[in-house]
Amino acid sequence: MMTGAEILIRCLQEEKVEHIFGYPGGAVLHIYDELFKQQEIKHVLVRHEQAAVHAADGYARSSQQVGVALVTSGPGATNAVTGIATAYMDSIPIVVISGQVPTQAIGMDAFQEVDMVGITRPCVKHNFLVKDVREIAPTVKKAFHIAKTGRPGPVVIDIPKDVTAEKCAFEYPQKFSMRSYNPIMKGHTGQIKKAAALLAKAKQPMILVGGGAVLSDASEALGRLVRHLGYPMSNTLMGIGAFPANDPLNLGMPGMHGTVESNMAIHHCDVLLAVGTRFGDRVIGNPAHFSGEPRKVIHIDIDPSSISKRVKVDVPIVGNVRDVLEELCVQLGESRPPEAQTAEWWKKIGEWRNKKSLKYKQPSDLIMPQYVVQKLHEITGGNAIVTTDVGQHQMWAAQYYGFERPRRWLTSGGLGTMGVGLPYAMGAAFANPGETVVCITGEASIQMCIQELSTARQFRLPVKIVCLNNRYLGMVRQWQEMFYGSRYSETYMDSLPDFVKLAEAYGHVGMRIERPEDVEPALKKAFGEHKDDLVFMDFITNREANVFPMVAAGKGLTEMILAEDL
Repeated sequence: MMTGAEILIRCLQEEKVEHIFGYPGGAVLHIYDELFKQQEIKHVLVRHEQAAVHAADGYARSSQQVGVALVTSGPGATNAVTGIATAYMDSIPIVVISGQVPTQAIGMDAFQEVDMVGITRPCVKHNFLVKDVREIAPTVKKAFHIAKTGRPGPVVIDIPKDVTAEKCAFEYPQKFSMRSYNPIMKGHTGQIKKAAALLAKAKQPMILVGGGAVLSDASEALGRLVRHLGYPMSNTLMGIGAFPANDPLNLGMPGMHGTVESNMAIHHCDVLLAVGTRFGDRVIGNPAHFSGEPRKVIHIDIDPSSISKRVKVDVPIVGNVRDVLEELCVQLGESRPPEAQTAEWWKKIGEWRNKKSLKYKQPSDLIMPQYVVQKLHEITGGNAIVTTDVGQHQMWAAQYYGFERPRRWLTSGGLGTMGVGLPYAMGAAFANPGETVVCITGEASIQMCIQELSTARQFRLPVKIVCLNNRYLGMVRQWQEMFYGSRYSETYMDSLPDFVKLAEAYGHVGMRIERPEDVEPALKKAFGEHKDDLVFMDFITNREANVFPMVAAGKGLTEMILAEDL
């Protein structure tokens, strides 16, 4: 006979969980007591529950594991909701275990009671309220299965405190089936044949790759397909790393801040192969404008609800991206489309490329943020795991740090959550010991979860923080400049801390870099002399630097604003 808390820990051990990110409280004390008694699972004490879920999320994004977070009831649970919603929007497999008041107190406005199941229902793949100790083991099995299969996502298990104290015999189910949940893995052969036929005849083809290619570990199959066809392709923000950035077939990121060549090719192609992407508004702009161009659209996605949701699809293929791409390679066979078939198309792409839409000028007296990112890529050899917060720095990181492999780029795409960068970096550091982990952030975003510098100190995490400090809420300021008559309402950060002293107060290394000539030496020092330390590099950058190209809200992909247009 075992208590519910013992059973829960044993279940997590059965699932090969190595790390849990959490924060204790009254409703989960039985669970924490059992964590104390064992050695297999390492608990990471964060300083805020939001960071616990973000760290579990970063752990999952940078590995092939399910991230796990543990929070108490009431405010602990509600603090976790932003992290849960962030993972949900980006389809990240995490399991969040929340404590709940005793079963007899549920619905009685008990101390630290919230309806966690009700609150999280819109932003989880599934959630459970466990009212019987005998249901803990099968619920955990279901939760991990649901989180990591099909279109991945967060699952919440809410457990009342008395259930963790009750006892029953323990048996962890090795196999089980869910009649209502059976994701389709293999694509329909007939549809894949149609896709192959369209691709083989295309004269102006384009391949758009989203986060589904990363989540399904489809990079190898994708590489074979793209290189076999010799067609141009583009990674969305979430698909970055699925195909090497330096490959000449890669036209760069598409969308609101995408390259000219990528956006124009997506808009004007005659056949578009969309792989594991949901055609988000930040990728295709105005759907009516996008749909006005005649083209055939092939869409591969494991989630049938994502197909034809925003863009009409001609050849829908429901299935796991990797499995479908492998079958598509088989259907295409050995013969390749002749180069002459797409010669004019590549000529046109070359003209768009010649616009060099990512060019910028580095003056002698101001640090341009793009320059910092490029130097970071140079010094790390492009091999770092890079996390970001949300804003201008996020876009510059996506544009200028060329990622060659998947799961090296961790950012909040769908929800756009400020504050994720440092917790993501923590999660990645635990999942990938010995790897170089860098958090690119801004002076506003980093303050959202800056208390996690304490967690990083406790666990000696040698994360490197690159703060592109422009003393503004940069992306908001850019919009206010361009669309609100330069009325900078509440975007000036006029009471910033001294980040060097703050980093040092937490026991880390702080640097302040103000001149362009000091950028490279500072980075070299951080990754050399201080490679085993957390280093906070506060780069004082050009206050008025903007992210270009830019597609304004409500506009189409061909209506880009370039730096030279202003």
